[in-house]
Amino acid sequence: MLLRPPIIAYKIDMTDILCRQDAYTRNHNSQVLAHVAGGFTTATSPFYPQGGGQPGDRGLARWDRGQTEITNTVKGPDGQAQVHLVAEGQPLPPIGSSLALELDWPRRHRLMRVHTALHLLCRVVGAGVTGGQIGEDKGRLDFDLETSPDKGGLEAAINALITEDHPVTAEVIDEAILDEHPELVRTMSVQPPRGTGSLRMVRIGTPEASIDYQPCGGTHVASTAEIGTVTIGKIEKKGKANRRIYLHLVE
Repeated sequence: MLLRPPIIAYKIDMTDILCRQDAYTRNHNSQVLAHVAGGFTTATSPFYPQGGGQPGDRGLARWDRGQTEITNTVKGPDGQAQVHLVAEGQPLPPIGSSLALELDWPRRHRLMRVHTALHLLCRVVGAGVTGGQIGEDKGRLDFDLETSPDKGGLEAAINALITEDHPVTAEVIDEAILDEHPELVRTMSVQPPRGTGSLRMVRIGTPEASIDYQPCGGTHVASTAEIGTVTIGKIEKKGKANRRIYLHLVE
């Protein structure tokens, strides 16, 4: 049974990652704070910074008499503010200028669909996760398994959960909950960041009937039906007790 821990307030500051508040924000007005090694930071941004197996966002930045293409987004030196990277030779917006950020939404939405589907794969397999990667059309998870699961059974189980249209939500809890319930962490090789006092949890289902509930800082769709049909691709043996399972979006 998945517990229902106490929720704490989520404090938003000027460098907060807005996509963790609303993953559907596509356009956002902000101000340039600094130039940082091939890119720039802004006061606020809806762009997701590369991490946790999820690629960084791409898009456009427009300002008075100029624009530039954002080719990737990464975490800043402080681990918080995003750095929007641009291609070599492309202009950077002036420091202090106001600008409009426009997310490459079709790409982001596909990443959200794949990411959410991988949470379902994690639930259906039910083993510890030793690695993973999220792509625009497919993703994969590595599991602590000695034998390969049935591909057809996995595919049927995941698509059933998708069709049932379960809600996907995020909440922030006291990080001390992990000391009492370490089983909430599914990843065996990487632990969620600690030290801030709070922890972001993603839930598929409801508190009364959870399908999946685990720490995650990435972006997800609002309901499982939004994922669409998926297929299970290759299942590879990567060690005595390690199986890599690929998942693909149908369209």
